[in-house]
Amino acid sequence: MPDDSKAPSATAKVRVQKTDTDFATSDYVVVEEPLEIRLRRGDVEEQLGITMRTPGADLELAAGFLWGEGFLTSPDQLLGVKVCGDRSLTPRQRANVVIAEVSLDAPRAQRNLDRRFTITSACGVCGSTSISDLHLRGISKVMPANATPPELASFPEFLKGQQQIFLKTGGLHAALLVNPQGEAIVLREDVGRHNAVDKVIGSALMQQLLPLSGWTLVVSGRVGYEIVQKAICAGISAVVGVSAPTSLAVDLANEFGLTLLAFARNGVAKNFIKVIVSE
Repeated sequence: MPDDSKAPSATAKVRVQKTDTDFATSDYVVVEEPLEIRLRRGDVEEQLGITMRTPGADLELAAGFLWGEGFLTSPDQLLGVKVCGDRSLTPRQRANVVIAEVSLDAPRAQRNLDRRFTITSACGVCGSTSISDLHLRGISKVMPANATPPELASFPEFLKGQQQIFLKTGGLHAALLVNPQGEAIVLREDVGRHNAVDKVIGSALMQQLLPLSGWTLVVSGRVGYEIVQKAICAGISAVVGVSAPTSLAVDLANEFGLTLLAFARNGVAKNFIKVIVSE
């Protein structure tokens, strides 16, 4: 059982026994714990949701989540993000609650949050509804990507050797932002692929870099609808994944002019790589 007197870390030590030996040894697993995200607007504070995440970059995760869900339309509307300071809670409990303060003119969500308790892949019906929501929110088409398909296919190489928690545990996803000059700028890891994306976008938001026109988002797994949605909301021009895209991700990329490249592995455009651009 976790020690509730301490703040959570990204890894935990466990005892394991391999099938080819009778002896138990120690190993590391990635930590998965709930993070409660609260929104403060003036004197009113409300709970937005609880997401299962790997501890680390939690303030960025909350900021990126707010941007992707439409609670912010300008970086200036985010007044601050902090860990809960309630001293009646243990350090571990406080570390699992993040409070984001937004300005009074910040928009309210235009739909009920589908992931109020845990982050999961969006179903087809939810995804179709959300495509309409992006238009209602006034989200514009993204700027065309400057990088060529071979250049985009090389970007996952930036992930090699840089996923420190993955190297230790082998059990989580990564997201990376590459600037228009082809430089890897920020990489984050998380047990949830959507959380990893929220963390890098939240980092850019807190640095006043949005919109990310001409930038590329690289993800270590498949490219689902929600990843493309988050990229488009941040103004990102291209998404590169090392695995397959989903049909809704393809539809959304076409709708908003985002370049989507999948099956990008080993630094080259292998068979079945898909480059989807709107006509």
